[in-house]
Amino acid sequence: MSRGIFGEENELIRQRRKNFEAICALGFEPYPHKFARTHTITEIVRAYGHYAGAKPPEELERVNAELRQIAVRIAGRMMTTRLMGRAAFAHLSDGEERLQIYIRSNEVSEREWRLYNHLDLGDFIGVEGYLFVTRTGELTVHVERLHFLAKAFLPLPEKWHGLQDIETRYRQRYLDLLANRSSREVFVRRAQIIREIRRFFDERGYIEVETPMLTPLATGAAARPFITHHNALDIDLYARIAPELYLKRLIVGGFEKVYELNRNFRNEGLSTKHNPEFTMLEFYEAYSDYHDLMELTEELITHVVRTVCGSLVIEYGEHRIDFTRPWRRLTVKEAILQYWPDTTPAPAPEDLDAPGRLPEWLQAVGGRYDPRWSHGQMLGKLFEYVAEEKLIQPTFILGYPTELSPLAKQSEEDPNIVHRFELYIGGLEIANAFCELNDPVEQYRRFEQQMRLRERGDEEAMVMDEDFIRALGYGMPPTAGEGIGIDRLVMLLTNQRSIRDVILFPHMRPER
Repeated sequence: MSRGIFGEENELIRQRRKNFEAICALGFEPYPHKFARTHTITEIVRAYGHYAGAKPPEELERVNAELRQIAVRIAGRMMTTRLMGRAAFAHLSDGEERLQIYIRSNEVSEREWRLYNHLDLGDFIGVEGYLFVTRTGELTVHVERLHFLAKAFLPLPEKWHGLQDIETRYRQRYLDLLANRSSREVFVRRAQIIREIRRFFDERGYIEVETPMLTPLATGAAARPFITHHNALDIDLYARIAPELYLKRLIVGGFEKVYELNRNFRNEGLSTKHNPEFTMLEFYEAYSDYHDLMELTEELITHVVRTVCGSLVIEYGEHRIDFTRPWRRLTVKEAILQYWPDTTPAPAPEDLDAPGRLPEWLQAVGGRYDPRWSHGQMLGKLFEYVAEEKLIQPTFILGYPTELSPLAKQSEEDPNIVHRFELYIGGLEIANAFCELNDPVEQYRRFEQQMRLRERGDEEAMVMDEDFIRALGYGMPPTAGEGIGIDRLVMLLTNQRSIRDVILFPHMRPER
């Protein structure tokens, strides 16, 4: 093999180069700037597809008399070809639909017929002609002119019924989209989901905003950040962990309902549920509390599910998930006790309030234990180990420890917990919401607690944001806010078990 710009070149690639050189020698422009179309392939299939189907000779003649009046000029990628002497059939694709074309050597110029004989699967061509239905019932374009648009120098995957290699699908998403119609449908549905979310909030008077992606402080959530350096300002900047503190600044500034759909970045491990770069919806509403957001969340997600999936009952792996309202509500402690494994003696409810007992319960379920963890952190870990993956039907989890929620308001009845919920569906954490802390003195104290955690080695603890404290000093009304993970929601509504299957270009280790 010789080495070219695409790596090691085999005989197939060399033959495609020769075909390209032959096409250029025929006088065709190698990379034309434009091709004006009368229709896309999808438009033709949708407008005239009802003419297809096997028909008696008399009806076929009548149908084709009508179709011959429809002149078309289309373009697409050549997906199949079948040469039969001095005639040929091929299929062109615009990515969404395919359409057959029929070309005869005596009905195009000799130059164009020679062009056809130098085409390879994957090449882009344009054709002019008229529609007809073949004797086998297939809607087809009878070609009168043929145009060359672009050469595919690399051969397409051999099996058009599906590119199966997982790593190739993720690294070369363009091939995955070409070979696997199901992959394309996932990302079309993702776009529909995002469009419906925007429509939902726009119709309710929310304003869509944009906040910084590079921030001077790594704040907004508990996570390890990505760090970069701005040369002109000579300062370090952080890819944002979450837009929360900026969105709450806007509430201070008089925007009563805001939302943002954008990327967050967290320098953490990769898994089927985690990608370092992911899409989040965050929204905030003044004069509301987290109970209001539970109702709004049910309304939002059931609207999206019904609109995009056509039913409130969907398949997710081996489960059938029913989104019919109202959804179940459990506290963190109730979920731990309800889903405690049958093989291990369960704690009594009061045991979960005793800090000294939690390490033994963590170890009893095979969980990791760090002596630096607070009682609230241990309770949160116990919930993750015992209950999280078992929450299949939509469930709001309430009663989170204050230590796990440095930006949330404490309960009036119990200062050890906050007014917060997380939504779990299909074993995935989908949403996180709470009544926003708007007391600047208490917020300052919480930031100080986080800073002490950082001093003890917790790299994910928040840092002090003095400007946010200053903003709260001007007064923020009672407010509730929520974040929804778009990628995980798309996983649910497209029946995908890995986040990499719903992100067009997921992060991966470099190729060897």
